[in-house]
Amino acid sequence: MAEKLTREQIAQRIAKEVHDGFTVNLGIGIPTLVANYIPNSMSVMLQSENGLLGMGSFPTEDKVDADLINAGKQTVTAVPGASFFSSADSFAMIRGGHVDLTVLGAMQVDHKGDIANWMIPGKLVKGMGGAMDLVAGAKRVVVAMQHTDKKGQSKLLEACDLPLTGQSCVNRIVTDMGVIDVTAEGFELIETAPGFTAEEIIESTAAPLKISKDLKTMSFS
Repeated sequence: MAEKLTREQIAQRIAKEVHDGFTVNLGIGIPTLVANYIPNSMSVMLQSENGLLGMGSFPTEDKVDADLINAGKQTVTAVPGASFFSSADSFAMIRGGHVDLTVLGAMQVDHKGDIANWMIPGKLVKGMGGAMDLVAGAKRVVVAMQHTDKKGQSKLLEACDLPLTGQSCVNRIVTDMGVIDVTAEGFELIETAPGFTAEEIIESTAAPLKISKDLKTMSFS
Protein backbone atom coordinates (compact mmCIF):
# COMPACT_ATOMS: atom_id res chain seq x y z
CA MET A 1 0.00 0.00 0.00
CA ALA A 2 1.25 3.50 -0.85
CA GLU A 3 2.11 6.12 1.73
CA LYS A 4 -0.96 8.00 2.91
CA LEU A 5 -1.32 11.72 2.38
CA THR A 6 -0.08 14.15 5.02
CA ARG A 7 -2.37 16.59 6.79
CA GLU A 8 -0.92 19.35 4.60
CA GLN A 9 -1.71 17.44 1.42
CA ILE A 10 -5.30 16.85 2.54
CA ALA A 11 -5.63 20.58 3.19
CA GLN A 12 -4.05 21.41 -0.17
CA ARG A 13 -6.61 19.26 -1.99
CA ILE A 14 -9.50 20.76 -0.05
CA ALA A 15 -8.38 24.25 -1.04
CA LYS A 16 -9.59 23.36 -4.55
CA GLU A 17 -13.14 23.32 -3.12
CA VAL A 18 -12.86 27.05 -2.36
CA HIS A 19 -14.05 29.43 -5.08
CA ASP A 20 -13.65 33.14 -5.65
CA GLY A 21 -16.10 35.20 -3.62
CA PHE A 22 -16.79 32.46 -1.06
CA THR A 23 -17.35 32.99 2.65
CA VAL A 24 -15.68 29.98 4.29
CA ASN A 25 -15.56 28.61 7.82
CA LEU A 26 -12.60 26.36 8.66
CA GLY A 27 -12.85 23.99 11.62
CA ILE A 28 -10.14 23.03 14.08
CA GLY A 29 -7.27 20.74 13.05
CA ILE A 30 -6.59 19.90 9.40
CA PRO A 31 -9.23 22.42 8.18
CA THR A 32 -7.25 25.39 9.54
CA LEU A 33 -4.39 24.43 7.20
CA VAL A 34 -6.61 24.99 4.14
CA ALA A 35 -6.08 28.76 4.47
CA ASN A 36 -2.41 28.26 3.54
CA TYR A 37 -3.37 26.99 0.07
CA ILE A 38 -6.07 29.45 -1.03
CA PRO A 39 -4.59 31.40 -3.98
CA ASN A 40 -3.86 35.07 -3.29
CA SER A 41 -5.67 35.90 -6.53
CA MET A 42 -8.98 34.80 -4.97
CA SER A 43 -11.21 37.04 -2.90
CA VAL A 44 -12.23 34.74 -0.03
CA MET A 45 -13.46 35.78 3.41
CA LEU A 46 -12.71 33.32 6.21
CA GLN A 47 -15.24 33.37 9.02
CA SER A 48 -14.66 32.38 12.65
CA GLU A 49 -17.56 31.58 15.01
CA ASN A 50 -16.17 33.81 17.76
CA GLY A 51 -16.91 36.92 15.68
CA LEU A 52 -14.44 37.55 12.87
CA LEU A 53 -15.05 37.78 9.13
CA GLY A 54 -11.85 38.27 7.15
CA MET A 55 -9.46 36.03 9.07
CA GLY A 56 -5.92 36.06 7.72
CA SER A 57 -2.99 33.71 8.03
CA PHE A 58 -1.30 32.68 11.26
CA PRO A 59 0.98 35.51 12.46
CA THR A 60 4.74 35.50 12.62
CA GLU A 61 6.14 35.76 16.14
CA ASP A 62 6.58 39.53 15.94
CA LYS A 63 2.97 40.03 14.76
CA VAL A 64 1.16 38.00 17.45
CA ASP A 65 -1.79 39.79 19.01
CA ALA A 66 -3.13 37.79 21.96
CA ASP A 67 -6.54 39.48 21.59
CA LEU A 68 -6.96 38.31 17.99
CA ILE A 69 -7.84 34.61 18.00
CA ASN A 70 -9.94 32.13 16.06
CA ALA A 71 -12.57 29.78 17.48
CA GLY A 72 -9.84 27.28 18.37
CA LYS A 73 -8.07 29.95 20.45
CA GLN A 74 -5.14 30.16 18.01
CA THR A 75 -3.74 33.61 17.30
CA VAL A 76 -4.55 34.82 13.79
CA THR A 77 -4.38 37.94 11.66
CA ALA A 78 -7.10 39.96 9.96
CA VAL A 79 -7.11 40.94 6.29
CA PRO A 80 -7.99 44.43 5.01
CA GLY A 81 -11.76 44.85 5.15
CA ALA A 82 -12.19 42.40 8.03
CA SER A 83 -14.99 42.98 10.51
CA PHE A 84 -15.51 42.05 14.15
CA PHE A 85 -18.83 41.31 15.79
CA SER A 86 -20.49 39.35 18.59
CA SER A 87 -20.79 35.58 18.56
CA ALA A 88 -24.56 36.08 18.35
CA ASP A 89 -24.14 37.90 15.03
CA SER A 90 -21.65 35.24 13.93
CA PHE A 91 -24.11 32.43 14.50
CA ALA A 92 -26.88 34.42 12.85
CA MET A 93 -24.62 34.56 9.80
CA ILE A 94 -24.13 30.78 9.92
CA ARG A 95 -27.76 29.91 10.64
CA GLY A 96 -28.93 32.35 7.99
CA GLY A 97 -27.17 30.40 5.25
CA HIS A 98 -24.50 33.00 4.49
CA VAL A 99 -21.52 30.61 4.74
CA ASP A 100 -20.79 29.07 1.34
CA LEU A 101 -18.50 26.31 2.58
CA THR A 102 -17.46 24.82 5.89
CA VAL A 103 -14.56 22.41 6.27
CA LEU A 104 -14.69 20.22 9.38
CA GLY A 105 -12.74 17.37 10.88
CA ALA A 106 -14.59 14.20 11.88
CA MET A 107 -14.22 11.04 13.91
CA GLN A 108 -16.85 9.25 11.82
CA VAL A 109 -18.95 9.83 8.70
CA ASP A 110 -21.51 7.38 7.41
CA HIS A 111 -22.93 6.65 3.97
CA LYS A 112 -26.02 8.79 4.64
CA GLY A 113 -23.86 11.85 5.24
CA ASP A 114 -24.22 11.78 9.03
CA ILE A 115 -21.20 13.15 10.90
CA ALA A 116 -19.85 12.57 14.41
CA ASN A 117 -17.09 15.00 15.31
CA TRP A 118 -17.61 16.41 18.76
CA MET A 119 -17.26 13.77 21.47
CA ILE A 120 -16.37 10.23 22.48
CA PRO A 121 -18.60 8.96 25.32
CA GLY A 122 -16.77 8.86 28.62
CA LYS A 123 -14.18 11.45 27.63
CA LEU A 124 -14.22 15.02 28.92
CA VAL A 125 -15.18 17.54 26.22
CA LYS A 126 -15.57 21.32 26.32
CA GLY A 127 -18.72 21.23 24.21
CA MET A 128 -19.88 20.97 20.64
CA GLY A 129 -18.81 24.47 19.67
CA GLY A 130 -20.23 25.70 16.38
CA ALA A 131 -20.18 22.39 14.52
CA MET A 132 -23.91 21.66 14.89
CA ASP A 133 -24.81 25.07 13.49
CA LEU A 134 -22.27 24.83 10.68
CA VAL A 135 -23.44 21.46 9.36
CA ALA A 136 -27.03 22.71 9.38
CA GLY A 137 -26.45 26.23 8.05
CA ALA A 138 -23.53 26.11 5.61
CA LYS A 139 -24.37 25.66 1.94
CA ARG A 140 -21.73 22.94 1.51
CA VAL A 141 -19.96 20.70 4.04
CA VAL A 142 -16.58 19.13 3.27
CA VAL A 143 -14.90 16.82 5.78
CA ALA A 144 -11.14 16.51 6.22
CA MET A 145 -10.11 13.30 7.98
CA GLN A 146 -7.90 10.24 8.10
CA HIS A 147 -9.53 7.26 6.38
CA THR A 148 -8.82 4.93 9.33
CA ASP A 149 -8.16 5.35 13.05
CA LYS A 150 -4.98 4.46 14.94
CA LYS A 151 -6.10 0.82 15.10
CA GLY A 152 -6.60 0.68 11.35
CA GLN A 153 -10.39 0.64 11.60
CA SER A 154 -12.39 2.57 9.03
CA LYS A 155 -13.87 5.94 9.97
CA LEU A 156 -16.24 5.77 6.99
CA LEU A 157 -19.11 3.62 8.17
CA GLU A 158 -22.56 2.30 7.31
CA ALA A 159 -23.82 4.01 10.47
CA CYS A 160 -22.02 6.25 12.97
CA ASP A 161 -21.95 4.87 16.51
CA LEU A 162 -20.67 8.04 18.19
CA PRO A 163 -22.99 10.93 19.14
CA LEU A 164 -23.99 12.75 15.96
CA THR A 165 -23.20 16.35 15.15
CA GLY A 166 -25.60 16.39 12.20
CA GLN A 167 -27.59 14.13 9.92
CA SER A 168 -27.45 13.88 6.11
CA CYS A 169 -25.30 17.00 5.89
CA VAL A 170 -21.89 15.98 4.50
CA ASN A 171 -21.32 16.56 0.78
CA ARG A 172 -17.71 15.48 0.27
CA ILE A 173 -14.95 13.76 2.28
CA VAL A 174 -11.25 14.20 1.62
CA THR A 175 -9.14 11.58 3.38
CA ASP A 176 -5.49 10.55 3.27
CA MET A 177 -6.52 7.89 0.72
CA GLY A 178 -8.96 9.62 -1.61
CA VAL A 179 -11.94 11.88 -2.25
CA ILE A 180 -15.40 10.46 -1.60
CA ASP A 181 -18.75 12.06 -2.36
CA VAL A 182 -21.90 11.33 -0.36
CA THR A 183 -24.65 10.61 -2.88
CA ALA A 184 -28.26 9.43 -2.66
CA GLU A 185 -26.89 5.90 -3.16
CA GLY A 186 -24.13 6.24 -0.55
CA PHE A 187 -20.36 6.72 -0.82
CA GLU A 188 -18.83 7.26 -4.26
CA LEU A 189 -15.06 7.32 -4.78
CA ILE A 190 -14.20 10.10 -7.25
CA GLU A 191 -10.45 10.47 -6.71
CA THR A 192 -7.68 8.22 -5.40
CA ALA A 193 -4.62 9.53 -3.60
CA PRO A 194 -1.44 9.00 -5.64
CA GLY A 195 -0.29 5.39 -5.44
CA PHE A 196 -3.58 3.97 -4.14
CA THR A 197 -5.88 1.68 -6.07
CA ALA A 198 -9.66 1.75 -5.83
CA GLU A 199 -9.54 -1.80 -4.44
CA GLU A 200 -7.28 -0.75 -1.56
CA ILE A 201 -9.63 2.10 -0.66
CA ILE A 202 -12.68 -0.18 -0.82
CA GLU A 203 -10.91 -2.61 1.54
CA SER A 204 -10.29 0.22 4.02
CA THR A 205 -13.89 1.44 3.97
CA ALA A 206 -16.48 -0.14 6.28
CA ALA A 207 -19.42 0.76 4.03
CA PRO A 208 -20.24 0.03 0.40
CA LEU A 209 -18.17 2.26 -1.86
CA LYS A 210 -19.21 2.86 -5.46
CA ILE A 211 -16.48 3.75 -7.96
CA SER A 212 -17.10 6.77 -10.16
CA LYS A 213 -17.06 6.23 -13.91
CA ASP A 214 -14.79 9.29 -14.05
CA LEU A 215 -12.40 8.14 -11.31
CA LYS A 216 -9.24 10.26 -11.26
CA THR A 217 -5.98 10.48 -9.36
CA MET A 218 -5.97 13.36 -6.90
CA SER A 219 -4.09 16.49 -7.91
CA PHE A 220 -3.05 19.43 -5.74
CA SER A 221 -2.83 22.38 -8.10
